[in-house]
Amino acid sequence: MYEPIRTKSVHSTMADAPLDFPHRSREEELDIQLAGHLAALLAVTDELRAVAPSADLDTAAERLAEQVARLRGGGAPARVPLTAATSNRDDLHRRAHAVAGRALLVAASRADTAAAILAAERMDAHTAALADPRELTAH
Repeated sequence: MYEPIRTKSVHSTMADAPLDFPHRSREEELDIQLAGHLAALLAVTDELRAVAPSADLDTAAERLAEQVARLRGGGAPARVPLTAATSNRDDLHRRAHAVAGRALLVAASRADTAAAILAAERMDAHTAALADPRELTAH
């Protein structure tokens, strides 16, 4: 009625396979995720700097770049040219707030205090900027 299975199961084949390719640890995966979120936050911060220049945003961008470089083993992150921004200021603050929230979650799960504090500060700054249109960004 049914034809018997002639090949080995994919699951047993994978279980028997030698570990001939590199595996990353959970910590390495979290480092990669956190660096990606912080790099995305840096890109939005650079866009905001083009729309509404501020010393606070300059400082935040420098701190974000330092954290991304640390997590990536010293490589400088790609930066958005200050003339490339075309987005609405409020939209950028909303996007930055969301990305900072994701970075905060990953930083907390990997117990990276410096990155978590920076992400939380950026969330607060973008919340304040959205609440008060005169506020460029605090922190």
